Amino acid sequence: MKFSANHLKRYREIARLLWKYGRSDLAQKMAADDEEPSSDKIKPTGTGDASPEHLADDLEAMGSTFVKLGQVLAGRPDLLPEPYLKALARLQDNVKPFSSEEVEQIVMAELGVRISKAFSYFDPVPIAAASLGQVHAAALRDGRAVVVKVQRPDIRKQIAEDFEVLAQIAGFLDAHTDVGRRYRFASVLEEFRQTIHHELNYEREAQNLVSVGENLKEFPLIVVPQPVSGYSTRCVLTMDRIEGRKITKLGPLARLDLKGAPLAEELFKAYLKQVLVDGLFHADPHPGNVFVTDDGRIALLDLGMVGRTTPTMQETLLKLLLAISTGNGDDAADLVIHMSEKTEEFDAVEFRRLIGQLVAQHQDQGLRQLNVGRTLLALSRNATENGLFVPSELTLLGKTMLQLDEVGRILDPTFDPAASVRRNVQDLMSQRMRKDMSKTNVVSSLLEMKSFMSHLPLRLNRIMDAVGNSEFEVKVKAVDAKMVMAGMQKIANRITTGLVLAALIVGASLLMRIETRSRLFGYPTLAILCFMTAAAGAIWLLVTIFLQDRKDSEKR
Repeated sequence: MKFSANHLKRYREIARLLWKYGRSDLAQKMAADDEEPSSDKIKPTGTGDASPEHLADDLEAMGSTFVKLGQVLAGRPDLLPEPYLKALARLQDNVKPFSSEEVEQIVMAELGVRISKAFSYFDPVPIAAASLGQVHAAALRDGRAVVVKVQRPDIRKQIAEDFEVLAQIAGFLDAHTDVGRRYRFASVLEEFRQTIHHELNYEREAQNLVSVGENLKEFPLIVVPQPVSGYSTRCVLTMDRIEGRKITKLGPLARLDLKGAPLAEELFKAYLKQVLVDGLFHADPHPGNVFVTDDGRIALLDLGMVGRTTPTMQETLLKLLLAISTGNGDDAADLVIHMSEKTEEFDAVEFRRLIGQLVAQHQDQGLRQLNVGRTLLALSRNATENGLFVPSELTLLGKTMLQLDEVGRILDPTFDPAASVRRNVQDLMSQRMRKDMSKTNVVSSLLEMKSFMSHLPLRLNRIMDAVGNSEFEVKVKAVDAKMVMAGMQKIANRITTGLVLAALIVGASLLMRIETRSRLFGYPTLAILCFMTAAAGAIWLLVTIFLQDRKDSEKR
């Protein structure tokens, strides 16, 4: 790989990180490919046993792109052990802020006025700092309480440079490692890049707030802060201030006063509606992004990361959630196979067996311990390891449901997510049917029917003319033509061999009647030779058939 001087340092930092945390094999390959002569060649900086806390520190030191990567990994128990998940969880809430002077410059450049002109109050100390920006408490000139989200300075340039290096590394791993070919790191990285690109556009996030807030207005216990028009740009987002506390900051006494059961049920139902009906859902509901308001409601914050599902995918995901919640492993396996891209290594029988065991194992833990999100992620991982490329929506849904399960159990330790799926499925199906029967969809269906009926006579005439003129042809495409032809050839060979042997036996019988001077075992020599040849051939044919059938039986 060839890198510019600016990228070479970043490349070596990533290789050292792999070396330090136990993947020295990949780091050695990358070092061998590093053709720049320098005393700063990749060297081991650890023994592969660095602590999880050090990983969080190292990612934070490498900048915003890797802090964001750490935040994503913190919600993926299918990829990392529990100690690393806990260590990386701090990156979701505890990131170093940037200076108030830089905040002033960014707000002035984006809004076109000084902070003192735009706001009657603006707290220079941020309420929270994240990988891509930080949030400040403020008040508009009319006294309305708001929060202002300000993007980190030069973050776009830094992330673009980081992704150039990561893209080359991902391509290298895809080309040189089995795990890379299996997981397609380049494709995964591109999805991650698109996600961060969308999060960097605060205008898009403002639209997400409006859309999700409108979709969830039927849930009185759920609140989504709305953006302030005229105070939001690509790098600055001003929205309603929610008075409350993060769900992770609730003490034991506060939880006693909180009506957790109805909150957990309504939150779970709201997310099911987002995913399976609306097609737009908040894809990052980790506990740091969920507030309990002072009036006892749930507030959903940070809608920079959202997921989208098509109507076809919504139906498939609904069936999959039902299969998991009822412990039906066969249906779950069939649905994943149907929605995924298959490779030559895919073994359907083995995959169904593994998924059946996975779902049964989670069911054996008891419904109240069933983690729907963890099961979805495990199912997705098993599919990838067995030669399937699952759609990204499934992994994103698994991550979302995992975080949602965690939030639900904080609100109500007895919350049963599987039972919630079964309780709400009927209502969700009714909403889907009402949505499908909307005026726009009905008009579209009528237009399609009109087009079909108007062209039907012409198409029937063409078919009948083709039949009458002997031009009608039916083409059959075999799944594996070579295998079918080989099987037919074996059958023909066996039939031909049997006919030849039968002819030898009949010929030998006729020759027995002819008197000759040459005798063998008291019979005409030619006749007995034909008979012995037929007997040997018959024994050989029977042994061959037996061995081949036994071999095929063992393969099955």
